[in-house]
Amino acid sequence: MPLYEYRCTKCRKRFTVLTLRIGAPVDPVCEHCGSRAAEKLLSRFAMPRSEEERLERLSDPSTLEGLDENDPRSVARWMRKVGKEMGEDFGGEEFDQIMEEIEAGEGEEESGRDAGEEGGEDV
Repeated sequence: MPLYEYRCTKCRKRFTVLTLRIGAPVDPVCEHCGSRAAEKLLSRFAMPRSEEERLERLSDPSTLEGLDENDPRSVARWMRKVGKEMGEDFGGEEFDQIMEEIEAGEGEEESGRDAGEEGGEDV
């Protein structure tokens, strides 16, 4: 019995649909919000690579292309990329939610300062 993974386009949460046979019609319904709007995801087992291969791929300097360590949104995008490459869920839905908030700019200080800045003089 095949399992298919989906991401709800409304609430952005992942869910799994179990079917009785390959090729059977699937009507994905989000178990979190009830929406029928979903995008099919590639299952992690569909991309088999050894841990060594994944680490080798991440060690390529081009994986840092576009990363700005002073921009929380850039770091959040990079963290997602690393998580996908490693085939791991870095904390499940909570991690995804936090990364989405950072990428959306939520939680930034209204003063306009960077999150890492502390008011005061340099020492």
